Amino acid sequence: MKDKRKEILREILGEFADDSLEAENGKVKSGKEVTLDIDEIIQRKPSKHRKADVKEVEIIEEDLIPLYKVSLPKFSDKERELINEIRSKVVEAAVTAGGEFQIDKKTLMREIKNFLRVKGIRDIDRLANQIVQEMLGYGEIDPLIRDDNLEEIMIIGVKKPVFVYHRDKGMMITNLIFDDADNIKALIDLIARQVGRRIDQQTPILDARLPDGSRVNATIPPVSPDGPTLTVRKFKKDPYTIIDLINFKTMSSYLAAFLWVCTDGLGVKPCNAIIAGGTSSGKTTTLNTIAAFIPPRERVITIEDTLELQLPHPHILRMETRPPNIEGKGEIDMDTLVKNSLRQRPDRIIVGEVRGPEAITLFTALNTGHSGFGTLHSNTAQETITRLTNRPMNVPSIMIPALDFIIMQNRMYSSSGRSIRRITEVAEVVGMEEGRVQLNKIFEWDNVTDEVEYVGITSQALREIAELRGISITEIEEEIERRRLVLEFMADENIRSIDEVAKYIHGYYKDPEEILEKIL
Repeated sequence: MKDKRKEILREILGEFADDSLEAENGKVKSGKEVTLDIDEIIQRKPSKHRKADVKEVEIIEEDLIPLYKVSLPKFSDKERELINEIRSKVVEAAVTAGGEFQIDKKTLMREIKNFLRVKGIRDIDRLANQIVQEMLGYGEIDPLIRDDNLEEIMIIGVKKPVFVYHRDKGMMITNLIFDDADNIKALIDLIARQVGRRIDQQTPILDARLPDGSRVNATIPPVSPDGPTLTVRKFKKDPYTIIDLINFKTMSSYLAAFLWVCTDGLGVKPCNAIIAGGTSSGKTTTLNTIAAFIPPRERVITIEDTLELQLPHPHILRMETRPPNIEGKGEIDMDTLVKNSLRQRPDRIIVGEVRGPEAITLFTALNTGHSGFGTLHSNTAQETITRLTNRPMNVPSIMIPALDFIIMQNRMYSSSGRSIRRITEVAEVVGMEEGRVQLNKIFEWDNVTDEVEYVGITSQALREIAELRGISITEIEEEIERRRLVLEFMADENIRSIDEVAKYIHGYYKDPEEILEKIL
C-alpha cells in the first residue's frame, strides 16, 4: 500500500515527490511530519465553486466602453513552473481516476504549504494561496468567474480582449488578452473535463453547465474559424426576487401585485403566461420571480436545458435535458421531459425556454387543466403568437387561448448609458376572431415616465377569477391593492432575499390579516 502511495505521489508531483517523501519519513530538519495525502485530495464528487470575493478588480469609466481591469498575480519563472507542473499532474491524475472529480481545498492548501516549506520557499502563504487558486480555478478568468456582479464572460478569440457584461455597468472590456489559441483551448478542455464532456473537431461545440450552475458555450474550429471562443453566463448565487425587480423598476409594485393574484388565481383559476423578449433581456429572472408566487400547496415541475430556476418552493421537481453522447445516442430532449412531466401529477409545469416541438405538448397540457409558465425569444406579443403557431413549434391557433398573458421584457440603455431591463408590455389573450388570436394590452411601459402603467382595460382573466370565486371585480382590485402594500413594505424595508420574500408570500397565503397587521 505504501509503495502504491509513493507511486501516486510521484505521478502527481513528479520531481518534487522525493522531497515530500523524505519529509514523510522524518527527514525534515524542522522535525514536522509533511505529507501529501492524495486519497484526501482527490474525491469523486462534483466541485462546488467557492464564494465570490473579488478584490483584485478596478472599474475605469473613462471611455465609451468601461474598462474592467483585473490585477493578476505575478509569478517568477520558477513559481510558474511549479504551478504548471503540479496542476498538470493533478489533471492527469483526475483523468486517470475517471468519473466526477473534486479537489478538497482545505486539504490541498495545508499540504501545499507543507510542501513549500520543505522546498525552502519563504513567502509560503502568498504562494500557497495563489497555487490553490490556479489549480482549483479557471486560470486568468478566475477573478471573473468569482465576481458575482458579472452576468457574462466572453472570450472572442486570440489577441482580442475578453469582454464581460456587468450587472450595473453593462458591456465592459477587460485587460485580459489570450495570446495563444492553445491557452483558450486548454481552458475549454478544463471545463469540458469538469462536466464529463469533450470538445474536438468531430464535436466542435460545447454547451454545458459548470458545477456552480453557470452556463457555458464554447466553440473551436471549424465552427469558429478565427479560433476557440468561450461564453460563460454566470449563475447568480443570490438570485433576484420580485422586490429587486420592483426596486430596479423592471416592473411596478402594482403590476407585481396583479401578477401575484393572477399566478395564485385565488385558488380557482391560476393563469398561464409566457415571458418573451430578446437575448439577455431577463426573461428567466422574471419567470423565477413570478413563479415564487405559486402557492406552497402545489406540485411544481420545472424543465430546462440548463438548470437556472431557483424557486423557494417546498414541492418542486427539477428536470434537465441531456445532449447526445459522442456516438449521437442518449439524448433526452425538452419534449420528452414535458411529456414525462404529465405522468407525474403536476399542478404547474414550467418550461425554461419554449422553442420546439415541446410547445405543442405544453399547450396540450394547458388545454387539459394544467397550469404553466415558460419563456420564449421574440420582440413583440404578436410576434410571440406568430412564433408559437409556425415552425418549429406549430401550435394550432385554436390552442393559443389557453394562454392568458404574454409578458414582454426588453433590455435597453438609459440616457446615462446604464443597462436597464423593463417589462414593456403585458398583453392578454382574449380569444379568437376570424381565425386570428386576439390580444388586449393590459400594461404598457411609458418611456417618458419610465413606469410600467396600467392601461385601464379590465382583465378578462380577473373577470373569470371573480366569477368563479363569487366576488366582484372591485373586490379583486382591493385584493391586488392589499398585496401591493405587502410588496411595497418589503421594498421599503429592503426585505429582498429569496427566503425572506418567500416567508412573507407564504405567510400571506396562510393568514393575510396577520401579515397586513404586521406591515400597517
